[in-house]
Amino acid sequence: MLTYPLSGSSSELVLNVLTMVLTRGKPLDRAYSEHFSGLSLNPSEQARITQVTGDILRRLNLYCFLVDITPDEFDRQGSKLLNGWHVFHGLDLPKMQYSLKIEQASFDANLEKAKADPVLWDGCPEWLNELGQTQLGEKWPAERAALAEQPKRYLRVNELKCDRDKLIARLQKEGVTAVALPDVSTAVEVTSDSALFRTDAFKDGWFEQQDAGSQLVADAVGAKPGMRVVDACAGAGGKTLHIAAQMQGKGRLLAMDVEQWKLDNLKARAKRAGAHNVETRIIASSKTIKRLKLTADRVLLDVPCSGLGVLKRNPDSKWRDTPDRLPVLIELQKHILQSYSRMVKVGGMLIYATCSIMPEENRHQVDAFLAENPQFKLLEDENILVAERGFDGFYLAKMERIAE
Repeated sequence: MLTYPLSGSSSELVLNVLTMVLTRGKPLDRAYSEHFSGLSLNPSEQARITQVTGDILRRLNLYCFLVDITPDEFDRQGSKLLNGWHVFHGLDLPKMQYSLKIEQASFDANLEKAKADPVLWDGCPEWLNELGQTQLGEKWPAERAALAEQPKRYLRVNELKCDRDKLIARLQKEGVTAVALPDVSTAVEVTSDSALFRTDAFKDGWFEQQDAGSQLVADAVGAKPGMRVVDACAGAGGKTLHIAAQMQGKGRLLAMDVEQWKLDNLKARAKRAGAHNVETRIIASSKTIKRLKLTADRVLLDVPCSGLGVLKRNPDSKWRDTPDRLPVLIELQKHILQSYSRMVKVGGMLIYATCSIMPEENRHQVDAFLAENPQFKLLEDENILVAERGFDGFYLAKMERIAE
């Protein structure tokens, strides 16, 4: 975290990004994109802006409580919130054009109250705390605290073009400090505030930015050269490209999604990565799935979910409509499991995955599916918990089709 205050211009950028997220409902990544495009920020300054913005959103209710405002009042009192963040971290106040003062006595009294309330201290909304307690029990407090921490930056080495040692050495020459992660064979942790996407290593397709937990999910697919593999909820294709590397570019890798723009982005990424065996296909209707019945050696279902395992990376999700969406998402997950599993051939493997840490979206879904589909058997499953591993939170289950 910062050891000195933001500059006035950086403070204004933080407030502008937060305004877009909190008052206009824009996703955080889109708000960053709109505000950073066209600016010539040096990498360290951009890193400082994202660090402060992310920390405020991870513990928004705490910082609001300390300065006696509510999130709904941000558009009028945003400078007060940012000043409160600086006071909390023992930093001088930034110089902004318009700045609301902090009442120090009230701030100090609120700080003592917050220290006695671990849920508030971790920046956790009540709905999420209730859900976490119900779903995870005694493991929840540690997970709740871990989700309030700043995420680390991880890369996946593209083994179609280089190995991990070569990537680290090349990044070092380009001013990026990185270290190998011992328990994830393809993962590299970036330890400097460097502009990764300006490097020649990125332009040449030597790496993708991908959380280490996400890499473990793709590892579980265990794809081999010559296989027929389907990534049926591919999105922009982070796991697709990982699987392509497993296959050494040999065999057929079909990336599918219901949104064409995501597949278009994947095509560009695949070209840069040298993943020439990737084929994209839009899921236009249920017929798209039926045509592939019993054809795939591996099917990865990284299904739409609450994203409650990746809140430290997407902290704006805490303050959205997740409680209302959760039942809808659970029904969608059931549908995808039941429908898309038809693509797995006998002897093939189905991998179900989410970026959630809640059993309702994870093992409960798998158990319900297996109860209705005796033609599948569970091989293994894994909970990648945030507090235990330090990565984003994920779940994966590997199931084998043993009969038609």
